[in-house]
Amino acid sequence: MANVVLSLLIILSISGSLVEEVQARVRLDLNSARRLYDRRIDDICLLMRATSTRRVVPTPLESWEREDLHRLLQHVRQAGKLDIIALLETDGRVVYRENNPDQAGDDVSYNPIVSKALRQRKCFRGTAIVPYKYLEKEGADLVSRTSLETSPTLKTTAGKELGHRDAMVIGAAVPLADLRTGRDCVGFLYGARLLNQDHSIVDEIKQELYQDELYRGVDVGAATIFHRNIRISTSMKSGQGFRAVGTFLSPEVYKKVLERKENWADRALVVNDWYITAYEPILDPANRVVGALGVGTLEAPFVRTRRLALGSSLAVVAFTSLVSLLLLALATGWLLRPIGRIVEMSNRVAAGDLSARVGIRPPGEMGFLCQAIDQMADAVTQREEALKQTTRRQIGQSEKLAAVGRMAAGIAHEINNPLTGLLTFEHLLKDEKGLSEKGREYLDIMHKETSRMRGIVLGLLNFARESPTEMTLLDVNEIIRQSVTLLRNQKKFNNIAIKEELASRLPSVDADANQLQQVLVNLCLNACEAMPKGGTLTISTCEENKYVVVSVADTGCGIEEEHLEKVFDPFFTTKPVGKGTGLGLSVSYGIIRQHGGVIKVESQKGQGTVFTFTLPVASR
Repeated sequence: MANVVLSLLIILSISGSLVEEVQARVRLDLNSARRLYDRRIDDICLLMRATSTRRVVPTPLESWEREDLHRLLQHVRQAGKLDIIALLETDGRVVYRENNPDQAGDDVSYNPIVSKALRQRKCFRGTAIVPYKYLEKEGADLVSRTSLETSPTLKTTAGKELGHRDAMVIGAAVPLADLRTGRDCVGFLYGARLLNQDHSIVDEIKQELYQDELYRGVDVGAATIFHRNIRISTSMKSGQGFRAVGTFLSPEVYKKVLERKENWADRALVVNDWYITAYEPILDPANRVVGALGVGTLEAPFVRTRRLALGSSLAVVAFTSLVSLLLLALATGWLLRPIGRIVEMSNRVAAGDLSARVGIRPPGEMGFLCQAIDQMADAVTQREEALKQTTRRQIGQSEKLAAVGRMAAGIAHEINNPLTGLLTFEHLLKDEKGLSEKGREYLDIMHKETSRMRGIVLGLLNFARESPTEMTLLDVNEIIRQSVTLLRNQKKFNNIAIKEELASRLPSVDADANQLQQVLVNLCLNACEAMPKGGTLTISTCEENKYVVVSVADTGCGIEEEHLEKVFDPFFTTKPVGKGTGLGLSVSYGIIRQHGGVIKVESQKGQGTVFTFTLPVASR
């Protein structure tokens, strides 16, 4: 899992860093391309300004000797590699057009370069669009360069196709001064360079930035000038080896660069290949988007580099993973051997073989673990043996108590017969004539005490009698009264006050009378033993949520907090050896659960204990 995460991190890191690096490089390339583009405009402006300051300008401009003007403008045109050069009046009308001297008098103030220069009366330069109808006046050779046949690419711009007949130019207009009269502006000299199918600027950008680097026969770098969304000058080649002029800008770049006037720096489909590109809008002097300047580098070399880097990284990860797995397999085998022994030993112990041991001591923490498990097995064996001995003692004690109980039941049965005879003769004596009042008083006392003895013996016989579980409708209050009658006459309860707080009209429960009495007697005896110096035993009943609730509370010594969770565990007792088996509360817990109820205990040290059990109200 760690190696998978590491591989993903490597892939994301290499991909992200490589793409970011390439995009940053392309953005820098775009800045360089823009500086070169602006430098070409500045060169035109400098040439025009140098020409305007070194010549004496005749006024009016129409008086300029045509031959001298032709030689001057032809020299400027050749020096600046200009396609358009003209002499203008201060209102923008053409006085002389070098390309086509016969065409003059038309107004070119529509051109934002000329318009800005006319208004500000100073040199102004930039990029402008020359509509087809105005370009015709410059000559047929320029018109032929703007007539492009557009061709679709894998992605073409949706919407209207613009600019494939108009011209896009870079140029400058500078004022002319009359040195003789001191007038600052008597006209303007306007020169421009047609960008349509003029690839010198884009080739210069490509050469400066990418040094004609090739990848599988394709130029790695590319530079393009767009008129709106159509390539009018580009260093890119189409599949047939021709310049890809007339192709369209991709839709996503069109929306961001031309519509929103924002720069673009991301991968884009250029003609038929993917490039890491950067574009920025080209604005005219009126701040209108007239086109875009773009540079890009072929994505394929970087994809190949990324794949090689990823392949190398993944190969290293795979190799290290394989080595790790081999080492892990060896380490796992070395570690699992003692673990296997531990599992085998555990299974044998679970099956009852307490003599099973791990028996090995490998180095390190595993050896300590094996030793600890063997020590634990030894302790379990010792405790098992001690538990067996304790259980045998407790079973023996239980059998002894059972024998004593049976003997007591037999003795009670034998005592019951003479008691019955005594009661019979007592009745006969009371019927004798001539019996004195004192004698009758003694007979009444004898009758009362003999009846009390007979009631105790009968209660003891009923409590000790073995009978199958028989669920009947019972009045819990009556069972409590019978149990109290059985206990009240015992010597243990001589100094204990028994209080009965029994609810009236208590609903019946479906229960076994003997088992329910056994629970009550057991709880009362425990309460008695918790009050060796006397106290109060309170037995109360009530009904809550269709349950009969019985509470047995004492004012004795209470139960330790750490013993509260163990009082219902079998064989758990805090009494000295021979004083109890620890089964009474466990048996009571089982009886209440069998009857569909719950039993719980609450106690505070030195303040007493309350045992509470619930029985569901009988549904019949």
